[in-house]
Amino acid sequence: MPEHKYITVYTDGSCNPIHKMGGWAAIVLIDNQKIILKGKDVNTTHQRMELLAVLKALEYLQQNQLLAQQVNICADSQYVIEIRRRRRALEANDFLTKKGQPIRNDDLVRKLISYLDNATIEFTKVAAHQKITEIENLNREADKLARSIIREHIANS
Repeated sequence: MPEHKYITVYTDGSCNPIHKMGGWAAIVLIDNQKIILKGKDVNTTHQRMELLAVLKALEYLQQNQLLAQQVNICADSQYVIEIRRRRRALEANDFLTKKGQPIRNDDLVRKLISYLDNATIEFTKVAAHQKITEIENLNREADKLARSIIREHIANS
């Protein structure tokens, strides 16, 4: 399998709390190739969609035997970006809150943490909802994709 110079992934998730409908998008850049992944979920939250965008991108890379490469995940979600820093505390508390309840999204958080054990993943925080500029803003594109999925679903409901 050829080694790629870089793999960068821009992710975003969005949710309409009234309709409990969410959309996620991931833009995977492998060298000069751009792959767009996107999807939706119901009865969900914004944080789940942020996590799902990252997980779907990592699943795609795994299925295509690309996780041996270093992967840079670019996201505007502090929840996602801080997962590595929070990992030790989450594991020490067995993914439970102080009240002994499972943390929100423990299923997805556990999956993401398992990827950290099996791949070289860096996280880069990007600013959300940036204005349009002449420079291609892939976080903005991922955000627009995620929100358009929700609008389309609501329009067709």
